[in-house]
Formats: sequence, C-alpha cells, structure tokens
Amino acid sequence: MKYIGAHVSVSGGVSNAPLEAHAIGAKAFALFTGSSSRWSSKPISDEEADLFKSRCVELGYTPSEILPHDNFLINLGSPDSKKLAMSRKSFLDEMRRCEQLGLTMLNFHPGSHLNELSEEECLDRIAESINLTLGQTTGVTAVIENTAGQGSNLGFDFRHLAHIIDKVEDKTRVGVCIDTCHAYSAGYDLATEDGYRKTWEDFDSIVGAHYLRGIHLNDDKKALASRVDRHASISKGTLGVDFFIRFVNDPRFDNMPIILETPDDTLWPEEIKWLYSKIIH
Repeated sequence: MKYIGAHVSVSGGVSNAPLEAHAIGAKAFALFTGSSSRWSSKPISDEEADLFKSRCVELGYTPSEILPHDNFLINLGSPDSKKLAMSRKSFLDEMRRCEQLGLTMLNFHPGSHLNELSEEECLDRIAESINLTLGQTTGVTAVIENTAGQGSNLGFDFRHLAHIIDKVEDKTRVGVCIDTCHAYSAGYDLATEDGYRKTWEDFDSIVGAHYLRGIHLNDDKKALASRVDRHASISKGTLGVDFFIRFVNDPRFDNMPIILETPDDTLWPEEIKWLYSKIIH
C-alpha cells in the first residue's frame, strides 16, 4: 500500500500536524518538531506530546508513516569545531524530541564540507556525529536524505550514502530517504524508463534497498544533473507525468512514507488525489 502525504505545518503546536495531514487526504506526513531555522526550540510539553500521539491514533497514523525533518542549520560534517558541536547538540535534541513524540525516524541532510575538508573527511565526520547521537538515544532511526549536490553539500552520490552507512556502528538505526528532485538534479535520470530502472538498481547495489525508509516525491524545476535544488509541483517540472505514474505503481515503495515537498501547498490535496488515482489496482 502507498502512504502518500506532505510536509505539513505545526503552527499552534506539533499536535496539529495530524489534523493538517488528515485535512489534505494524506496517509503519511512529515513535520518539523520544532523550529526549522533555529539551533534550539521551545520544549514540547508532555500534554502536547500526548495530544500528538492520541490524534495520530485517532486519525490512523502510525510512526512508520511519519517522517520528521531536523532543522536546516545542522551540519553534521562541519569543518568548524564550534559549528560542529552546535550541530551535534541540536541533532541530539531533535532525536530526543522524536523519542518524546513516539516517533521512530528522523530525516536529515548529511552535511557540507564548505571546501575546507575532503569529501572523505566530511563523510567520516557525519558518520561519527550519527554514532555519537545514536549512542545517547533509543528507538529512533537516523534517515539520511540524498541531496542535489548544490554548493559543497554531500549526499548527492549514492556512494556518499553508502560511505556514511558503512561507518555507522548500529546499522539497525540508519536509513535513507530519497528525494526525487534531488536525485534528478544530481544526475540520476528518473525521467526515462531506462534511467528509472538503472537508478534503483544502482541504489540497491551501492547502498542497499533495505536501507530505504522513505521518499520525498517532488518534481524538478531544473534539468538533469543541474546540481541545483528547485522543487516543482507534481508533473509540472522536468521529471514529467510518466515518472510519477511509474513510481506510484512500483511496489518497492509500498509501506513507507512518501512525502510531497512541492512548492504550492494549496495543491497538495489535488496532488495526493491525482497520485492515488494513477495507481493501477
């Protein structure tokens, strides 16, 4: 079964996220458990956490369909010792917020070398950051998101993801989220039938399909291998209609959160409905 949803607002508190998801016809959702642009966030009260959990139960969302995202300041591979310490502290806080909410995954961008470290040194530092955090938490899987390769961001090559996973000590608590816009911009040709097949074959052989925990399903405003991260609304970008029809009928992506981060949130109900309508039963 496909669990398609979107990254919903937490305005008024995280307990509103399940309501937002339900209102747009989502069977999965993503959220920020705190601020997306600050190193630390206001603590979640026990009452708010309990309300979040009860609304999830009431509306039929289990942790396997919820993919929270950490804040955008975190760089687990930072070459700056002060920023690295701040990133690790913030990432630990993000993981603990997931623990409090009963969630089992935390999605994050791996990190950037800022042209001050080699790729290998940065990837090793990211893995070390993950190991330190997993050692202080329980029950939450660190889910690495691939990137478009913009600037000095790592994670655009499947080999980067494999390198990080190889260095993570507890492999039961590490996974991957593939963003389709990022993959296409990084050079993985998901738009053509042959390119689609080869992309997922490469992912399985390099990373391992068993590490896939979720999908960010987005179209792309830019061309193949642009290395630019610009999401487009479903079927309104360079990936094209055929890709989305192929994707929603691919059983490899059953039973995991498939999250829209498309730029026009007013279209989310329509996009979710359209994607479900293209599934051949």
